[in-house]
Amino acid sequence: MKTASMLFAAALVLSLPGCGYNTLQSTDEQIKSAWSEVLNQYQRRADLVPNLVATVQGFANQEKEVLTRVTEARARVGAIQATPELVENPEAFAKFQAAQGELSGALSRLLVVAENYPQLKSDANFRDLQAQLEGTENRIAVARNRYIKAVQEYNVTVRSFPSNLTAMAFGYKTKANFAVENEREISKAPKVDFGQKTK
Repeated sequence: MKTASMLFAAALVLSLPGCGYNTLQSTDEQIKSAWSEVLNQYQRRADLVPNLVATVQGFANQEKEVLTRVTEARARVGAIQATPELVENPEAFAKFQAAQGELSGALSRLLVVAENYPQLKSDANFRDLQAQLEGTENRIAVARNRYIKAVQEYNVTVRSFPSNLTAMAFGYKTKANFAVENEREISKAPKVDFGQKTK
């Protein structure tokens, strides 16, 4: 009886003009496509990390702690199964995002360490890897932006009338989006002190 009433409700919703079923399908596919591109760029970055660490290690062997952190952060990123279903699970999505953020931070520290080694900065392999990493970070930002827009379009469809009725009938729910971990920190105006003394 319950199944029959659900089928009737679904048929009724689908018979409405502008029910949103096709829009839900196309926006859901856009999210999957955008998510695949995000993963593709994160994988590109993960693939660059071992080469970057090995190059830095050759010049800055005493910086083992930083190199270890980068390697461990990359391992944590690799341990998370980045499947299309990840976007359906807010908790898993948050863990994925945290692991990627940790790797970004570790890579930033690695590049700061590299500043202390002029021979390393002049090494062609390092410069090439650094340029590739910077390009990859830009690609990640673009891919994440496209994903954010795809999720926004989908979520608006899921929440708007009459497509929200179709979404409810077929079990479509809003999807998690990227968030800024330190939103409070970045909302504060930075303090600028040039260290000038008044006479």
